[in-house]
Amino acid sequence: MKIPPEITYRNLEKTDAIDALVHEKIAKLEQICDYISSCHIVIEKIHDHPRSGSPYRVRIDMTVPPGHELVAESNPPDVNQYPPLESVIRDAFNAATRQLRELTRQQRESDKARIHVDAQETTALVTKLFPEEGYGFVRTLDGQEVYFHRNSVLHDEFDRIEIGTGVHCFVELGEEGPQASTVKIVDKPGVRAGKAEQTIVEPPLGWQE
Repeated sequence: MKIPPEITYRNLEKTDAIDALVHEKIAKLEQICDYISSCHIVIEKIHDHPRSGSPYRVRIDMTVPPGHELVAESNPPDVNQYPPLESVIRDAFNAATRQLRELTRQQRESDKARIHVDAQETTALVTKLFPEEGYGFVRTLDGQEVYFHRNSVLHDEFDRIEIGTGVHCFVELGEEGPQASTVKIVDKPGVRAGKAEQTIVEPPLGWQE
């Protein structure tokens, strides 16, 4: 967390047990999202002797980049007669957890969509191949060597690929660096698909047509 969490107690005494529970729940939030900007927690006693419901209220305010504000609150209604403070705290953190999970899921999907939009289509030549492991590398027109996996090859044609095979693919940023997706075989090694048969990349040394 960029800023240490702020925990405020109002009209009640902080105990070691309650403080430990709160910090345990904060740690679980950070496991879901490790880039929370700030977290402010207010634990208060709003009634000394309520006729029904809980005398406690817990509110959690979080900010998550780039500018999301999440608010979770628990103040059990009449159906819960005097639930203990620990239960109210857990309810509030459970609500915060649901919101945080949903936000991070949406952000991951948005990032994937952005990466796909930013991906560049290119023509490349297979330069390294590891059939048993199910992956290989292609060299693009600008000389960049890019990883690809057999699952990225269209029409389940990974077994047709050889060193020197020409392909069309999209180069995008993966978790471990640039990788090729939507890999499509275009023609025999070193030759562009089409009538012109223009060489796209110099074939590997020793390759013969």
